[in-house]
Amino acid sequence: MSQAPSSVGQVRDALQTNDYIPDEGLATAVFLAITLGRPLLLEGEAGVGKTEVAKVISRWLGAELIRLQCYEGIDASQAVYDWDYSRQLLHLRSSEASGEAQSIGTGALEGQLFDERFLLKRALLRAIENDGHDKVLLIDEIDRADDEFEAYLLEVLSDYQVTVPELGTFKAEKPPIVILTSNRTRDVHDALKRRCLYHWVEHPSFEREVAIVKLRVPNAADKLVRQVAAAVEIMRGLHLYKSPGVAESIDWTTALARLGATELSEELIRNTLGTVLKYREDQQRVEDSGVDAILGQAIAR
Repeated sequence: MSQAPSSVGQVRDALQTNDYIPDEGLATAVFLAITLGRPLLLEGEAGVGKTEVAKVISRWLGAELIRLQCYEGIDASQAVYDWDYSRQLLHLRSSEASGEAQSIGTGALEGQLFDERFLLKRALLRAIENDGHDKVLLIDEIDRADDEFEAYLLEVLSDYQVTVPELGTFKAEKPPIVILTSNRTRDVHDALKRRCLYHWVEHPSFEREVAIVKLRVPNAADKLVRQVAAAVEIMRGLHLYKSPGVAESIDWTTALARLGATELSEELIRNTLGTVLKYREDQQRVEDSGVDAILGQAIAR
């Protein structure tokens, strides 16, 4: 890993160099997370760029990105470790066929079966193993996991160690940089929040969104990019079921550029609305608000 950043400005410049345009608050949170060695919990609506933060930090620092995608029912066997039962069974049968099982005894054979070579290291264990690689651990959508897993995760992040009963304790000599994300489908427990630094990721300002879209869709016309950013900003004020994020702004601009558009029109908005709004009710609300009115406001913006 390159040397730890010495200032918030260095972090901001490094993220921008790696195609991520942060605001000052996010750059500060990343700087503190890296220099203080604390996990960073990023909350915000889907599509505002939370997951991308971990990817960009990984590219910037030349660290291995390890991603744990959370979901309802996730447990230690999916997140920490499991045993490769098929390989254990194959080893057992090979030992029986060769006569080794009888010669070494049951206890020794059992010891062979629970050797590290049969251990399946999942994301959390891989993140703390001492293999000489720097790591960024992304724990994505922690709000989708159960309370029990969240409590277990708190224990792991407190000491950066995992105990495998058959082998002993794995402890990180150099803890990974940890980024947790949440779409706030439920509240993350206070105990986990206390362990982390926290930052709420807002939708970007109009000018910052224009800069982000230009960066990600460089072939799009400047007028088109600004009109898309303005239209998306207007849609976010309509109290939709799922407001479009920056990801949708990028997708919409990419689609329009592929169609050869250089500016928005009512027909284009109607024909491509599915790239920015993914619920029929939201599309209907936009129609009810008047596509012509949204276009007019976007052009004026």
